[in-house]
Amino acid sequence: RKIYRGRMASSSVNLEDVPSVDLMTELLRRMKCSSKPDKRLILIGPPGSGKGTQSPLIKDEYCLCHLATGDMLRAAVAAKTPLGIKANEAMDKGELVSDDLVVGIIEEAIKKPSCQKGFILDGFPRTVVQAEKFDEMLEKKGIKVDKVLNFAIDDSILEERITGRWIHPSSGRSYHMKYAPPKVLGVDDVTGEPLIQRKDDTAEVLKSRLASFHRQTEPVIDYYNKKGIVADLHAEKPPKEVSAEVQKVLSS
Repeated sequence: RKIYRGRMASSSVNLEDVPSVDLMTELLRRMKCSSKPDKRLILIGPPGSGKGTQSPLIKDEYCLCHLATGDMLRAAVAAKTPLGIKANEAMDKGELVSDDLVVGIIEEAIKKPSCQKGFILDGFPRTVVQAEKFDEMLEKKGIKVDKVLNFAIDDSILEERITGRWIHPSSGRSYHMKYAPPKVLGVDDVTGEPLIQRKDDTAEVLKSRLASFHRQTEPVIDYYNKKGIVADLHAEKPPKEVSAEVQKVLSS
């Protein structure tokens, strides 16, 4: 293990000011984590397939860091890191951020202590070229992806799942017309205020997002299938059953 000989005061948080209960909680968490196996995971699946439900559970169980590329890009831009500045220049011109830049931002992120036991990568790679560049970067570090969890689900089920979602904007409470309907159609149970549907939750938006998923991202599953590291999950099942599948895959 590396020993860091830096002055504690130079870090952004002065540990003397951190409540003891928080320090102990973090210490116990790290001790529990030290016995966990390292895992480097990629989650792939169309919008609404349940990746967002499962990733925090996997993250906590295996002490991994969660790398959502959209959030990381925004954070790098806000922090004005050298890569963030480059990404911002591209976005200002209305261009897509290059694959090399995104891989660079991921490379920076996985150096953090929170990523010591591994990571969950969500939303990347979206194309085979991105997967190849990502693998090249990992190879230079002498590490590789352990498992790709493929949240396999039929388009028609997704349409029912997503177009049935309604939100209460001010509280974030969400309802589903089939699975968790409000007591009165179209209004929030608590406040009686009207519910709205997110712009992304319409059939038209979903169709175009699914089309680009099938076109660009399904070949990524084939790419990792050839490496023998893909686990197909039955993502149409209830979340608890999907969690059980994930546990089975990751503990084997």
